[in-house]
Amino acid sequence: MRHRSVADLMTPAAVAVQRGTSFKEIARLLDEYGITAVPVVDDDNRPVGVVSEADLLRRHSAKGGPSTAEAMMSSPVVTARPSWTAVEAARLMERQRVKRLPVVDADGRLIGVLSRSDLLQLFLRRDRSIQEEIREDVLVRILRLAPSAVHIDVDEGRVTLSGTLERKTLGPILVRLCETVDGVVEVVDRLVFEGPEGTPEATGAAGAAGQG
Repeated sequence: MRHRSVADLMTPAAVAVQRGTSFKEIARLLDEYGITAVPVVDDDNRPVGVVSEADLLRRHSAKGGPSTAEAMMSSPVVTARPSWTAVEAARLMERQRVKRLPVVDADGRLIGVLSRSDLLQLFLRRDRSIQEEIREDVLVRILRLAPSAVHIDVDEGRVTLSGTLERKTLGPILVRLCETVDGVVEVVDRLVFEGPEGTPEATGAAGAAGQG
């Protein structure tokens, strides 16, 4: 399975400002591009901070002091790399309590911005795409099962697995693998396995929730 990366989801050619950019110019850019924050870069296009709507409001309320990007920005800036998975970026956002991450190349230069709304694209995948990935990558390539071994139903990212497996241990493994597929919001396990007497028995993982 190939998880979509930061490079796949980020907004390239991000809007950025210099240290000396004024309050009004930053406010204009936020309004013009419909964004809530903007990276501040140095002369080499390396991020040195971020100015958000909240930073502008705080400066306006203070009614005093310099109103340049450098004076208002939050620093040091938390950045991401284009090769990271969406999960890595999301965890960093949660840990650092930020809503967007400037994305930098190997030299630390700004190449894009990843926002929470960009990450939400993962959950806008078509149900058919999710179904095909589970069948082709999870069932066939990883678990070496026939594509018809399990019935896969996907509705708005909610995956329901049904069918009969030969080994009970395959059920929880299949559920966990499905939970890691991009776009899956929940996995419902309705699988059964052939018991010692040939009687179908539940795998015991019904209704397992996905990781989101």
